[in-house]
Amino acid sequence: MAALSRTLAPSAVPAILRSLATPVLDFLLPQRCPGCGVPASPERLLCERCLARIPRLATPLCARCLVRGGDGSPCSRHDGYAVHAPWQLDERSREIVHALKYGERPSLARALGGELAGALPTAWRRPDLVLAVPLHAARRRERGYNQAEALSVALAGALRSPHATGLLVRVRATSAQAQLGGEARRRNLAGAFAAPDGAVLKGRRVLLVDDVLTTGATLESALGVVRAAGARAAGVALAWAP
Repeated sequence: MAALSRTLAPSAVPAILRSLATPVLDFLLPQRCPGCGVPASPERLLCERCLARIPRLATPLCARCLVRGGDGSPCSRHDGYAVHAPWQLDERSREIVHALKYGERPSLARALGGELAGALPTAWRRPDLVLAVPLHAARRRERGYNQAEALSVALAGALRSPHATGLLVRVRATSAQAQLGGEARRRNLAGAFAAPDGAVLKGRRVLLVDDVLTTGATLESALGVVRAAGARAAGVALAWAP
């Protein structure tokens, strides 16, 4: 058994083979909710009770205010930097985010489109385009997918709005954000994003999707590029980590 485990270690098996093996493993080893241990759907990871206990956000946040050290309360000074999120990050939502981002479970995003859509005000439920905060090509090759893109596809489907790729790109590799403070994150992201065909964005209402809003630096930088191309923009994240 030990030899078999070593043979089938995730690091040694190509991603495509792991994706084919997932349905078999789900059948042989039914998933249990990491929050409470009861059986749970592999499409949602958490059971319904634990999902319902994730704290909700009642109002949007201002990415620019967060970057500048504010509490992120909605403001009228920074038009185009509002970020809508259904959840606050807690021990339950963290399980989903971690599995989605690091656990090779991009399929979890399919069931989250409705959660993301439900956080949007009526005025933003029919955007012209839904985009993802992009990963640099090297980071995407390393991970195998972009979790923000998986979420953006799910949100576009829930809203029945067009989804596009390539309109916002990451032109510079950056250091991992997780270990950086707010101002360091902002410096790290300076010049990291570009809109290679800005004319397509001009005049459009664009939703920009990421997985987690922390200091606001990533979405502030990306939204700034989209707005500079002439779009009306708003951000969407699955969870806010206060």
